[in-house]
Amino acid sequence: MRNQTARSREERLTMQVVNHIRAMIEDGRLKPGDKIPPEREFARMLKISRASLRTGIGYLAAMGVMKVRHGVGTFVADGPPEIGKASLGLMGALHGFQPWQMFEARLLLESSLAALAAERGKEEHLTVLAEEVAEMYATVDDPQEYLIHDVRFHRTIAQASGNPILAALMETVTSTLYEERRKTVEYARNLKESAETHREIYRAIRSKNGAEARKLMAEHLRVAQSEQERETQAGALERELTPRLKARRTKSQS
Repeated sequence: MRNQTARSREERLTMQVVNHIRAMIEDGRLKPGDKIPPEREFARMLKISRASLRTGIGYLAAMGVMKVRHGVGTFVADGPPEIGKASLGLMGALHGFQPWQMFEARLLLESSLAALAAERGKEEHLTVLAEEVAEMYATVDDPQEYLIHDVRFHRTIAQASGNPILAALMETVTSTLYEERRKTVEYARNLKESAETHREIYRAIRSKNGAEARKLMAEHLRVAQSEQERETQAGALERELTPRLKARRTKSQS
C-alpha cells in the first residue's frame, strides 16, 4: 500500500511538471527551439524538486515534446506535438497490467510497425532514427538518458508507418513503457549491445527490407523482455539488501 501511495504521488508530481511546462509552451513562454534553463534554476523557478523536474522533463523528452542533445542541453522540439489531456492521462490508464502483457502487445504492434516503416518511411523519419541511434551510443553510460532516445526511436518508427491510428496506439504504449522502464533501467547490463540492435533495425528500415525489419524488431523485443525481467529482479534484490547493509554498517560503527 505504501509503495502504491508513493507511486501515485510520484506520478502526480510528474504530471504537475508536465502540465506546467505544457502551459509554458502553449502561452509562448517556451518556444520551439528554446533551450530550457539549467536544472537547478528551472526547478527553483517552478518551485519543485530537481528530481521531480528531471522525471517530468524525461517524460516530455521521451514523448517528443523536448529534445535532449547529449552534452548540449534540452530544447523545446521544433513544432512540438499537441499534448492533449487524453495523452497525459495515459500514464494512469494502464495500471495493473502484467509486464508480459505489455511485451505481448508490443510484439504484435511493433513488429508490424517496423515492416510498415520500411515500406513507407520518409527521409525525415530516417533522419530522426539515425539521430536517435547516435544519441543511444552517446549515452550508453547514462541509462536514464539512453531510455529517452530508446523510446523516441520506437515512437518514430510508429510515425514512419504512415498509419495515424497505429501511431496513436503506440503513443499509449510508449507513454506507459517509459514510466515503467525508467524504474529499472539503472540495472541494465549492456546498453551498447542494445544500441547496436537498434542500429540494425534502422538499417533494415532504411534499406526498405520490411521482412528483415519485422524479424529484427521481434527478436529485439524478446531480448528486451528478458532483460527487463532481470532488471526488475536486480532492483528488488537491492531494495531488500540495502537496509540490511546499512544496519550492519551502523552496528559495526557502534
